[in-house]
Amino acid sequence: MPKIGNFTYPEISIGQTASYTRHIEERDIQLFAAVSGDVNPVHLDPVFAAGTVFKQRIAHGMLTGAVISAALAMELPGPGTIYLSQSLRFRLPVTIGETVTVKLEVIEKQDRRQVVSLDCKAYNKAGKLVANGIAEVIAPAEKLLIERPPLPDVEVRSGKI
Repeated sequence: MPKIGNFTYPEISIGQTASYTRHIEERDIQLFAAVSGDVNPVHLDPVFAAGTVFKQRIAHGMLTGAVISAALAMELPGPGTIYLSQSLRFRLPVTIGETVTVKLEVIEKQDRRQVVSLDCKAYNKAGKLVANGIAEVIAPAEKLLIERPPLPDVEVRSGKI
């Protein structure tokens, strides 16, 4: 089973970078709608979405935000990170079947609270910026190298949510 590790506050340096990639599938849209309660038809109803400026269904903006959260939790700083805040601006829609790559860069460290600020940029497979912002996190205090937990096995059934 693959392992994942983290960076503790002393190991993190200004300018340090990491990336994380996630493919957005139909199942992700359905699960995000079910978990969040956001059943906006622009995400779920192809007929409704065809009449919008996007002309098709799009992923929830905060699903892209969740991919940024995963980048912080899984890559930099990694497991044990505590999310404090996130500014986020959505630039382009993410469509079903799109691959989102998040690029993180450490831009500030606050020694007193061991807070790390990271520039967060999310790109689609064409390299276009879909979202960006700044995250503040508390870096893990303990160095970890652990087995990567598997994603939960969740069943999605067709039908109305």
